Amino acid sequence: SYYSKAAAVLLLAASATAFVPTTSRGVSLEPLCMNKKKKQRPKVNSNKGFGGGSSSGTITSSALESDMLIRPKTTSNFQYAGSIRPGLQTPKRIVPSEKIKFPDYALDGQPKNRPALFPWVIETKKPEEIEKMRASGRCAREVLDLAGRAVRPGITTDEIDRIVHEASIERGAYPSPLNYHNFPKSCCTSVNEVICHGIPDDRQLQEGDIVNIDITCYLDGYHGDCSEMFVVGGEDAVDPVGKRLLQTTYDCWVKALNFVKPGNDYKDIGAIIEDHVTREGFTTVKSFCGHGIGSVFHTNPNILHYKNSEPAGKMAAGHTFTIEPMICENGNNYLMWPDDWTATTKDGGRSAQFEHTLLITPDGVEALTGKIETSPVQFWERDSNVHNGLWLGTSPSAKEREGALNSNLLNSN
Repeated sequence: SYYSKAAAVLLLAASATAFVPTTSRGVSLEPLCMNKKKKQRPKVNSNKGFGGGSSSGTITSSALESDMLIRPKTTSNFQYAGSIRPGLQTPKRIVPSEKIKFPDYALDGQPKNRPALFPWVIETKKPEEIEKMRASGRCAREVLDLAGRAVRPGITTDEIDRIVHEASIERGAYPSPLNYHNFPKSCCTSVNEVICHGIPDDRQLQEGDIVNIDITCYLDGYHGDCSEMFVVGGEDAVDPVGKRLLQTTYDCWVKALNFVKPGNDYKDIGAIIEDHVTREGFTTVKSFCGHGIGSVFHTNPNILHYKNSEPAGKMAAGHTFTIEPMICENGNNYLMWPDDWTATTKDGGRSAQFEHTLLITPDGVEALTGKIETSPVQFWERDSNVHNGLWLGTSPSAKEREGALNSNLLNSN
C-alpha cells in the first residue's frame, strides 16, 4: 500500500460506502451526492412533510406531476461512455412526516451519525434491533419486487421511482435514498453501463436493457437495503454476453454470501468475488463497496469486492451488512457524470449488481431482504451451478424456509 497502516485505517473509516466512492487504496473521494399540460396546484395542509426542498406541507404522490421538469447538471463537452444520457427529472417526492419516521438526513441531506473511527469496530445488534431489521428488510423486498414487476419496454425509470416511493409510504417506511447527501429520488435505477446511483428520469426503458433497481426502506428507525437486476423484455431479450454477465454476477455474489459465518474475516469476501469473475473474463469494480447497516444507512464494516488486506474485522453473530458486487463486462474503471451521482463504466461496457442486507447468526447467515412467496424467480437463480433456486441463507432456519419456498416457486415457474 502507498499509505501507512494508520493512514489506511483513518481513510477507510471515512464512510467509504456504496454511496461514496473509494479508490482501491481506500482513499475517499467526492460523495456520490416538455411541455406538459398545466395541472391545478395541489392543496397543502398544515402538517409537516418532506419533498421538493421544502418541509412546509404534505401532498400525495398523485399530486406530484408538475409542468416543470428538472434538467440535471451537465456540461456541453462532457464525453459520455455509452448510449445512456441523463433525462429530465420530476421534483423530489413528498413524504408525510405525520405518518413516517424520518432518518436524520431527510430535511437537510446530511447524515449525522458517522462510522466508528476504526473499521474493525462493528455494532452488534440486540434482539429487538434484529426484529426491526427483519421488518425493514421485508419491506424493502416487497417494494423491490413491485418495482421489478413494473419493468417493461416503454416505462420510464421515473415511473418506477414513483411506484417505489408510494409503496414505501404505504408500508410506513421512508425511502432511504431520498435526500441522502441530497440524492433527488427514492431509489436508484442503473441501466446498462451505469454501475450504480443512476437517477430515475424520463428515459424510457428499451427491450434488451439490463437495469439494476436499488431499494432501501427506513422503517421504525432501521434501514433494509437490497438490489436486483432485471432484463427489459424478459430473458429472451438479452444477448448471450449480457446473459453470461448476469449469471456470473449472481454466482459470485452467492459464493460470497455462502462464506459468511462467525469468525471469518470480512476482507476475504473480496477474493471470492474477484477470483470467480476473472475466470469468466469479467472485472469487479474497486471504487464502490458494501457496508454495515442498521439505524445508520452506511457504517462499518466496509465490504470490498476485490482481493484486499484491509483491516475490516471479523464476522460475529449480530452483525448486519450488505454484500453488493458490481461486475463489468469489460474494464472496471468508472466515469462520474456531472450530476455527481451517476457512475458508469469508463469504456461503456455494461455492469450488473445484486445486493442483500445480511444478518450473521450463531450458526451461519440469513438474508433479511430475502425473497418471499410472491417474488419472481429469475433465470440466473434457476440456472445457477453455484446455488439452484432462491438463496435465503445458510443457518438451519434459513435453509428450512428456503427449501419450502423453492419447492413452491420453482415448481410454479
